Amino acid sequence: MPSRYLNFRCSVPWLILSLETLFIIHFFFCFPDVCNLYSPSVSYPDFQDVNHMVIFGFGFFLMVLRRYGFSSTGLNFLLIVLGVQCSVLVEDLLVILKVQQNEGGMESIAKAVVSMTAVAISTGAVLGKANPVQLIVMSLVELIIFYVSRCINRTFLQVPENLTLMHVHLFGAYFGVAVTSRFPEPPPGLDKNRSTPKSDLFSMLGTVFVWVFWPSFNSILAEFKKEAVLNTYFALAVSAVAAFMLSALTSKDGKFRMTHIHSAALAGGVTISYTAQSIQHPWIAMILGLLGSVITILGSHCLQKCFNPAFKLQDTSGVHFTFGLPAVLGAVAAVVLRVVERGISTQWNNLSSLGYLVFVDLGAFCQTISIALITGLITGLVLNTKLLKTVHVSKYFDDQFYWEVSF
Repeated sequence: MPSRYLNFRCSVPWLILSLETLFIIHFFFCFPDVCNLYSPSVSYPDFQDVNHMVIFGFGFFLMVLRRYGFSSTGLNFLLIVLGVQCSVLVEDLLVILKVQQNEGGMESIAKAVVSMTAVAISTGAVLGKANPVQLIVMSLVELIIFYVSRCINRTFLQVPENLTLMHVHLFGAYFGVAVTSRFPEPPPGLDKNRSTPKSDLFSMLGTVFVWVFWPSFNSILAEFKKEAVLNTYFALAVSAVAAFMLSALTSKDGKFRMTHIHSAALAGGVTISYTAQSIQHPWIAMILGLLGSVITILGSHCLQKCFNPAFKLQDTSGVHFTFGLPAVLGAVAAVVLRVVERGISTQWNNLSSLGYLVFVDLGAFCQTISIALITGLITGLVLNTKLLKTVHVSKYFDDQFYWEVSF
């Protein structure tokens, strides 16, 4: 048995045991009574919807590689359950530091599960290249940095608490893209980094689950839940229909492509995430869903060939075009809609206040992207040190290095 595998086998269990011991000690002191877990602002059905979406939906959504299915679903599950406990710990540290107020346990767990979406998205970018030790370290670092980014937006830019969480798509996509750029490129002609009809089918199953539960995701912490649910559903519906239309139009033979549907069907939920609870007219949500689907398919169809080689990116599951670009579109749309709404209410008399709103909103989005890219690059460099047992490129995209597999 190779010495590298022996080192890997010894390091993973001890790392997990050390983290779990820390979490148990934290919960022993911070949650002495079960009644502290319940919160009137977050219902259990909403929480369960988001939990299904992140664990089951994203687990199968990432099954895009023909020989990496065990790792896609299994390691996603491991990262989520570890990351939720880490997120609750970070929330309590912020309360101790008086950065934010103490909240109910259920609301804290709900925020933790929503925050883990960033990790699930980033994992899609490095899928098949990072080993479990690297993925665990990346997840913990990303969670901490995401909370720091949220604190900056909330404290200095006065962004509402629930909207800081909706930056999760933007942060996760660009953090993952920055991390994957630091990994060695796979050898040309490598056969393991392609999909099969079976892997595409499982990935589409994950897409459907994420699609179904996305209205609960956008509304779980929203102040106006009904508006958030309705607007999200209409945006998702239009983006799914547009995905089929654009897939047939952009393919040479006029047939549907599963990769297009897999990516663009979710674009509406990402695009509408910032404005779901504030839009008063469903047709606006439907237009945003359509534009999100367009930017996803055209981005993957036209820009991927020139963008990824130029920046040496190996975005395995295309998270940049599935989540990154629609999130940028949603951020721009949020600024435009807010300025129009405020301008109409004031009859365009107070332009200085409008300029301040634009500055604050754009500042929050630019701050999120900047921190994600800079810290992602640094994290990628750290992950590729010998200490974290970097996998050789010949072992990329293969379950056999980590799992017992029988063919």
